Amino acid sequence: MLNNSSFYKHTFIGCGASYEETDFVIFGAPFDSTASFRPGARFASQTMRAESYGIETYSPYQDKDLEDLVVCDAGDLELTIGDVEMALSQIESFAAQLLSDRKRPAMIGGEHLVTLGAVRSICKQYPDLHIVHFDAHADLRDDYLGAKLSHATVMRRVWDLLGDGHIFQFGVRSGDRCEFEWGNGHVHTQKFDFGGLESVISNFGTAPVYFSLDLDVLDPSVLPGTGTPEAGGVSFIEIMGAIKLLSRLNIVGFDMVELSPPYDSSGISTATACKLLRECLLYFS
Repeated sequence: MLNNSSFYKHTFIGCGASYEETDFVIFGAPFDSTASFRPGARFASQTMRAESYGIETYSPYQDKDLEDLVVCDAGDLELTIGDVEMALSQIESFAAQLLSDRKRPAMIGGEHLVTLGAVRSICKQYPDLHIVHFDAHADLRDDYLGAKLSHATVMRRVWDLLGDGHIFQFGVRSGDRCEFEWGNGHVHTQKFDFGGLESVISNFGTAPVYFSLDLDVLDPSVLPGTGTPEAGGVSFIEIMGAIKLLSRLNIVGFDMVELSPPYDSSGISTATACKLLRECLLYFS
């Protein structure tokens, strides 16, 4: 395990293993070209790496340590600017390479549309893929201002790939009426909190699961540094309990999106995101 100050700001803390020996591979998808309110999520991965050295590798919640895992931080993808489909294809190709090498992707966004690139690849290997989605927003619009590819449409595009009965949303508290009406017949949506999560996932069995964590599911008092903050979110302790439940599942990959460091003047949002990434890696390994 690499543990050298020369890796400061270049590798998430405790994740300096070589690519060949690792299970999880962290990579950044610095993309926010369709952000509809406050851009800046493209800076999340590099900021999280730098700020991760303010937390410990050890988790007192789990009595586990990142130093005991074998996790590689592969750095950021160099994504095309100005061509959304090309950027998604680049994410898809990298995720496909990870799967081919028997690695599990842990992607740091970026805005939420980056999830589509990863899911395009993963669902080819896992046709029965289930999505667990924590978010303040439904993200189920068929288009946003005429655009089919947007962070406001990402779960609708995921549904295009997977169909009914494969998307399970929790914490949702924002969306237009049509999104909720359409979603009632096609996805499972738990508004406002994680109610029923344990019951829902108990039916998954060994099905492959991709977990997408939009950090704005947290209340803005906990995580203000996000592109589209929504009042009425969950607490840090609540999301920790929910992630612990997900550790029972066959997690084949996950992402963490929508941290926007330019709106995080205190640094509290980045620190929270770093801690949640640590906990996800420990719970899912």
